[in-house]
Amino acid sequence: MWHRSRSARGVLLAVGVATAASATLTGCSSPATQAPKPSAAGGTGGALVVGVTSDPDTLFPWKATQFQAVNVLQNIYGTLTEFDKDLNTVPGLATSWKTSKDGRTLTFTLRDGVTFSDGSAFDSKDVKFSLDKIKDEATAAVASASLASVTSVDAPDPKTVVLHLSAPDAALPSNLAVVNMAILSSDDTEASLNTVPDGTGPFVLKNRVPSQSLTLARNDKYWGDDRPKLDGIEFRVIPDESSIVSAMQSGNVQLAVFDDPLVARTAEAARLTVAKTPQLSYHALQLNGRRGDLGDLNVRLAVQCAIDRKQVLDTAALGEGTVTGPITAPAFKSNPDQRPCPTRDLGKAAEYLGKAGKGSGVTIKTIVSQGSYSTSVNEAQNLKAQLAEAKINLDLEVLESGAYVDRWVAGDFDAAVALNGGRPDPDGMYSRYFTSTGNLNKVTGYSSPELDKLFAAGKATTDQNERKAIYDKVSAELENNAPWIWLFTSYTYTATTSQVQGFIPMANGSLQYLRTTAVN
Repeated sequence: MWHRSRSARGVLLAVGVATAASATLTGCSSPATQAPKPSAAGGTGGALVVGVTSDPDTLFPWKATQFQAVNVLQNIYGTLTEFDKDLNTVPGLATSWKTSKDGRTLTFTLRDGVTFSDGSAFDSKDVKFSLDKIKDEATAAVASASLASVTSVDAPDPKTVVLHLSAPDAALPSNLAVVNMAILSSDDTEASLNTVPDGTGPFVLKNRVPSQSLTLARNDKYWGDDRPKLDGIEFRVIPDESSIVSAMQSGNVQLAVFDDPLVARTAEAARLTVAKTPQLSYHALQLNGRRGDLGDLNVRLAVQCAIDRKQVLDTAALGEGTVTGPITAPAFKSNPDQRPCPTRDLGKAAEYLGKAGKGSGVTIKTIVSQGSYSTSVNEAQNLKAQLAEAKINLDLEVLESGAYVDRWVAGDFDAAVALNGGRPDPDGMYSRYFTSTGNLNKVTGYSSPELDKLFAAGKATTDQNERKAIYDKVSAELENNAPWIWLFTSYTYTATTSQVQGFIPMANGSLQYLRTTAVN
């Protein structure tokens, strides 16, 4: 047995997105070294103001689904593994990991000298506590399905954690790299962390004014080689993206990430530097298969056939993107032409409605977020207009970002116009939604024995070709049953003023490279 002492808890420290390469799959051992650490050119110090359109709806990483919350929390908390700039899985709080020959044991060696922001030491007790709590259904962690293969977690000494698995899980190292799998102190609670975050990341919370700003300060005890150059970061809430551009012109904001291509063009015209980055995230019309008429496959297929995806892309995002199937990760990418009605077919849509006994039409109540991303309302209006021609009425309910997230997580909708974050590994993208035991299956209302088998098979092998073939079948199963209608992938546009150097945009939308950013 072993133990360690801790300092007092609850002290708030007030100190001083390129196309992704395919994800690295872990075989018997991890990379021997840390991720390549980009370095910022120019000076150090200074404060950066980032313009954002919404306030984070939570400060608890295990429940964060809103993009703005994730972007803040990934700079406060650490994970066992991380992604590098090309989305390869690399060491984080764990320096290495090793898989047993039978694939049923995964052993992590933890990093020395890491502390939480309250000054207490990080060790294996915190890892065991965190993974056990994420798995616990009562926690309602949004990524708990990523640990479905983990039967138990051991902490034999302070620097070693052993995960025992029910079956080999090739996706697990990648799945552990997202902030929803953040390692928390075993002495902290959800209630305390929603007020005072206590992480191991490069920054700490300094101040928050709800609906106005959230300010981070540099964590001088951060363990990484890429120690933050900035003294602090203020996330300033400015609800309109065009107003953020104006604030950048006046020098009040130095960095912002836009999803509206028209705003990006305005920023370029204002002589700001704009980096255009293809994203793994995807726009979709999500249908809840447990609600009303959508429980009928024929109704869902009618919706699928009645939509011209390119028209949605052209109308909402000025054609800045690509029509997509379910899987957007480059190593496993779906072919969007391999689906029922790869192009719009109103005759086929009418045929499907007739089979469902709904020849006179259907009405689908649809939630839409206003504020979390810029194209949502335009997408919804175009979808409504297209579907009306097929006697499918989208009854739109436009919600503030926080209210939308609450309804979405609860599965309290018939349909939802959504932008979902993508991941390098398809298991992390979809097993929590489309397996019978997935913790977010209530959001989709759809699973099948075939999908359960396919997702299990996809984790059981590390062979890249075998996994690609398996996830091609996953994609076909999803398209043929139309639980969601995948529309398009698009870009983020990172705008910076001339003072900002060293920030690296990522294809998963992460702002983790704020830790390498400098302001001259």
